Amino acid sequence: MKTSTDELLVFVTVIDSGSMTAAAEKLQQTVSGVSRALSRLEHKLDTALVRRTTRRLDLTDEGELFLARARLILAAMEDAEASVKQRQERPSGRLRVDAASPFMLHCVAPHMTAFSARYPEIELALSSNERTVDLLEQKVDLALRIGVLQDSTLHARLLGTSRVRIIASPAYLAQHGEPRTPEALHQHRLIGFTAPEHLNRWPLRDGAQTSLKIKPGITASSGETLRQLALAGWGIARLADFMIAADIRAGRLVSLFDSVLLEERQPVNAVYYQSAALAGRVQCFLDFLAERVEL
Repeated sequence: MKTSTDELLVFVTVIDSGSMTAAAEKLQQTVSGVSRALSRLEHKLDTALVRRTTRRLDLTDEGELFLARARLILAAMEDAEASVKQRQERPSGRLRVDAASPFMLHCVAPHMTAFSARYPEIELALSSNERTVDLLEQKVDLALRIGVLQDSTLHARLLGTSRVRIIASPAYLAQHGEPRTPEALHQHRLIGFTAPEHLNRWPLRDGAQTSLKIKPGITASSGETLRQLALAGWGIARLADFMIAADIRAGRLVSLFDSVLLEERQPVNAVYYQSAALAGRVQCFLDFLAERVEL
């Protein structure tokens, strides 16, 4: 083997950081040391991995290929080291969890004090993304995803499903009236998603169709933004129970069309790579969520 793991780490860190200066700071090395390590790696491989300009670093085609393999190698080494250190009786170490903002805010964050009390040796790192993240690229151990999963090499565990409802605030309904039929929605202000487009089809019959395509007056990428808009009285929205059930119970939001709403449930899955080192931490985290979270 020509290359060392230190050189692989320097290469990946330079790309992820965007500059040698930022990489040097992250690795606690000198800029010249990082530059030499990268040059040494390219010399060993007899190819240029990075195009250097005064303003930026760009990967060559060979660099793109090598980066993907380097990430896998570093992840495997981290996994091997963690496997040796893991104590099954007391799960410990870092667990990096990613979820869409609404799920993180309503179903994860409120329970983390209790989780840390039960598993004090697990260090949590929580992140929120509205898009589907690449677990290896973003260095995420476990992602919680809402909706139907796409084909994937990831291991998945279904945590449950959450009923979709159509809701509005009492203030909006007092000002604009309550729509009595699906067709009447076209006369109201509707709140929709920027993407994906299928989220702007609501579970109401529209003639022969089993869903009603809406034309939103305002759109947002996050379900939590839609919720806040609905709470503020902007209009009518379609959201899952896991983020609005408490609002409905408290009277902050009103559920519409309950008698004619078609049954639609959003699956909630946890996805992760199979890993001996992570198995204990992932398992206890998922068991804890399944015990605590109401979908």
